[in-house]
Parts: sequence; structure tokens; C-alpha cells
Amino acid sequence: MLNRRPDQTQAAHHSDDLANVMNSAPQAVMGAEAASVLKNTYMLLGLTLTFSAIIAYFSMVMNAPHPGFLITIIGFYGLLFAIHKFKNGGMGLVLTFALTGFMGYTLGPLLGMYVGAGATNVVTNALGLTAFVFFGLSGYALITRKDFSFLAGTITAGCFVLIGAMILGAFTNIAGMQLAISAGFVLFSSMIILYQTSEIIHGGETNYVLATVTLFVSIYNIFVSLLSILSSFSGDD
Repeated sequence: MLNRRPDQTQAAHHSDDLANVMNSAPQAVMGAEAASVLKNTYMLLGLTLTFSAIIAYFSMVMNAPHPGFLITIIGFYGLLFAIHKFKNGGMGLVLTFALTGFMGYTLGPLLGMYVGAGATNVVTNALGLTAFVFFGLSGYALITRKDFSFLAGTITAGCFVLIGAMILGAFTNIAGMQLAISAGFVLFSSMIILYQTSEIIHGGETNYVLATVTLFVSIYNIFVSLLSILSSFSGDD
């Protein structure tokens, strides 16, 4: 039997160690399917944001009435349910534009209120901060390839906390409650952006329609919440 020389044995050990590290480390490059989902998600997100902004603008300049809380809730969750049902077909895309357009319509009267009150700077600042938060968080998740699946439990808990806070705020007049809820929504939606982007990168989310809707709603919530926070500190509330 041939004996392996010491240098050969050492080289074999180094090779085994390198293989173990490569197998245990996260992949530096996304798979083709994940890259395709990410590309389609950002393309659809850009289109829906543009479409929603156009609808919001016309809703604002035409002084369109707000549909009211009940119709807004029914319309939002009804369209969201339909999107989940038709997520794998062309109807899912149509419903996605319907949802984002509807959300843009409901945003128009709110923006008109701020612009009419001379608080255009609040709107522009909120828009700039929203873009900064989204691109910053998405960029961080994309560059680091970190797995943010551990946020799932925190997001679930945060959802129930926010629902409880909104119910409490509806029946009480606690000072600073609305400001705290808005801040909570910014943090909650930021975690969702990290989580959803991570899910796409690591193959946990394979449907770009659902990914787009999730990111869109998060961006919407951050923007509306920042409007409330900035107007509170600027005295325009």
C-alpha cells in the first residue's frame, strides 16, 4: 500500500475544509429562477407605482371624493383576495393594477388636503424619505444576501400589535397614539421589505405578482405614515 506524503495529506485536509465552507456558506449568486422573479417583481413594481401615482394625481386635481373607510377596506381586501386567487394567470396582473390604481385613487384626496393647506413640502419630504427607505433596505438585502426569514415571527406579532393599537386609538383619545401607530407602520413595513426581498433572493417567494403587491403595500404604508409623522412635527397636522 502506498503511503500518502505529509504534504499531500495536508493538501487533502485543506481541500476538504474548503469544500465544507463552500457547502455551508450561502450562495453568492442567485439562481436563475430567483433572479427572474426579482427582475419581474421590480419591473411590475415600477409600473404599478407609476400607474398609482398618475391615478393619485388626477384624483387630487379633480377633487375626487374619498370613497370612505368601509368602501376602502372592502375594495382593498376584496382585490387582495382576488389577486391571491388568480396570482398565476393574466388576470392576476390586471387585478394588481386595479388594486394599485384603487390605492392611488384613495391617496389623491389625502394629498389634495396637504397641498391645499400649503404643506407641499411635507408631501415631497415624505416621498423622498419613502424612496430612501425602500431603496436602502432593498439594496442592503440584495448586497448582503442575508436571510431575513427570522423576521417572520416579529412581523406576525407586529401585525397584531398594530391592529390592537388602531382599535384602541379608535375608541380613546390617548395623546401621541396616532403618532406611535404611524411610527409602528414605518417599522413594520420596513421589516416586510427586508423579509420579502430576502424571500425572493433565497427562493422562498416564486410568484412575482404576490411579491409586487407585498412591496407596493409596504411602500404605500410607509409613505402615508411618514406624511402623518412629518405633518405632526411641522405643525401641519
